Amino acid sequence: MPADAPDEATAVTLRPDDILVLRALGLGDALTGVAALRGVRRRYPDRRLVLAGPTATGRLLRGLGVVDEVLPLPGLVPLSEFPPGTVAVNLHGRGPTSHRLLQQARPERLIAFAAPEAGHDGPHWRAAEHEVDRWCRLVRHAGADCTREDLRLRPRAAADGQRRDRSGPGPVLVHPGAASASRHWPVERWRRVAAALAAGGHRVLVTGSAAEAGLGEAVAGGVAGVEDHTGVHDVEELSALVRDAGLVLSADTGVAHLATGWAVPSVVLFGPVPPARWGPAIDADLHTVLWHGDPDAGTWGDPHGDTLDPLLEKITVDEVLEAARTQLHTVPTPAPERIHREP
Repeated sequence: MPADAPDEATAVTLRPDDILVLRALGLGDALTGVAALRGVRRRYPDRRLVLAGPTATGRLLRGLGVVDEVLPLPGLVPLSEFPPGTVAVNLHGRGPTSHRLLQQARPERLIAFAAPEAGHDGPHWRAAEHEVDRWCRLVRHAGADCTREDLRLRPRAAADGQRRDRSGPGPVLVHPGAASASRHWPVERWRRVAAALAAGGHRVLVTGSAAEAGLGEAVAGGVAGVEDHTGVHDVEELSALVRDAGLVLSADTGVAHLATGWAVPSVVLFGPVPPARWGPAIDADLHTVLWHGDPDAGTWGDPHGDTLDPLLEKITVDEVLEAARTQLHTVPTPAPERIHREP
């Protein structure tokens, strides 16, 4: 099913004592919340963990064992009253709207950041905080155990072993799209990167949703060795493509977070959001981030803007190709055993 096809949502009936986690956001947001979700799982090991959010991303997390069920929720829409004993966890935002949405469903307990406007007390929101750390801090405040390592979708050793053992490099995924125009690196630059890597003998796949078919054609069309896969894969299939890739090239978007989770090398183009807020949170050796901002500036532009961000525009084709080739020619060596805690 194409990535932007309608979800085949099945209604989930909440049960008494369920843990309902609200994160009605996109793929990247869902993946940065994986560590916190695993923390919630440890805090309530014998209770069903239900994610309220988009079906496609929820189905991916359910298939990976991160959550048990998905309550389809396209955004902040009203919820039915919860059964007795329900614990609600707000991983959606700082409130007050999302807090009130959950409060109106009358949970036994609400785990959320402080929001005086909603009459809720909790840990204070910190603007200058990595997204993964933010939600781990919230659930740790509620008694959970959670670290950045919980982002992993497989152990690092397994990912390194896959790269060492296969006969040749995996395909290079080029994902030129993003949710907003401010994060769209110029298409002609993506095309030049894809063409150069294909000319170097790499199989290059351009990915994206069906709505981005024009973008995929603009990058891949007529370029030998470059395949246009836009609109072909649903979220679960895209996740599998990333898992088996040799390298992922993208802007600051959901595919970059899949590469982080699967421990697949990546080159991520940032602007305007600094990587200190949304960049790869683990395995710094696997992920090259390109950003031309001043980390001390305090503000860096609108991540939801409708024009190309100036910081992103500063990134050159040569920079991306140099980073890509470095990652592609780095052979992983056996690393010290890492602790990988399953949910």
